[in-house]
Amino acid sequence: MLVVIAVLLAAGAYFAYSAYQRYVVQVLTVPGCQAGTGANAVPLDFGQAADAATVAAVAARQHLPARALTIAYATAFQESKLENLGYGDRDSVGIFQQRPSQGWGSAADLLDPAYAARAFFGALVKVPNYATIPVYQAAQAVQHSADGSAYEQYAQSGALLAADFTARPHAVTCWYSPSAQAADENVSTRLNLTGALKGLSDAVGPTGPGEVVTKVTRSASSPSHGASVVLRAAGGQGWTVANWLVAHASSYGITRVGYAGYQWKAGLSETSWQSGPSTAAGGIVAS
Repeated sequence: MLVVIAVLLAAGAYFAYSAYQRYVVQVLTVPGCQAGTGANAVPLDFGQAADAATVAAVAARQHLPARALTIAYATAFQESKLENLGYGDRDSVGIFQQRPSQGWGSAADLLDPAYAARAFFGALVKVPNYATIPVYQAAQAVQHSADGSAYEQYAQSGALLAADFTARPHAVTCWYSPSAQAADENVSTRLNLTGALKGLSDAVGPTGPGEVVTKVTRSASSPSHGASVVLRAAGGQGWTVANWLVAHASSYGITRVGYAGYQWKAGLSETSWQSGPSTAAGGIVAS
């Protein structure tokens, strides 16, 4: 009897463990994005990652310090959870919940994260000592909200994101199956490098000397790699551009991004950045 009971218990434990394994695998393969790793990781959905990358790109275009980006992220998290909302209190819209009636721009303009970020930073740089006063004070000086102290709860997360999206190597990643998640996650299965370059330009500005992106070279399609584009970025801005491409990859059918000896590949793996040979020394490759 004891033997039978032991066998039954063992079988029950096995099936429970198997179910646990299936649960873990399912959790790890849910599409999403992340900035940072370990205890400092910030989980993001596709929209949040794309918005964060765009805000970072606008900050780079305006040559703003990391503190400005930290304030912007803290504000956006408090106002909209970094989501590009088409609604809000009274006529507030967008990631910063800016109001057309208060002179921020039209609702259509404010639903463009790049426009909204430019408007936010335009007001922020007019705040005296914004780079040294507490985050919540700088944010409140721009937003004039009912409770300005609420911004401070996101100051630390904002600082982490600012470093992840601009300075820390391969700190931003997204994972999904380009074919399996196409319908459910609004993933494009068609490579659209023209659209990607247009979207990037809306955030970082035109291509040329002195700009964030200094040069763009497009290659013809090949049977093994398809079409690709190589971008050259100004000093210190390479990861900002690479992260923008990764965060927007699902929208434009981009499945590979390479930079500084690392390559990102679209797939269901949270460690999607891997070391590997660069196909264009010093350049950012997207295909």
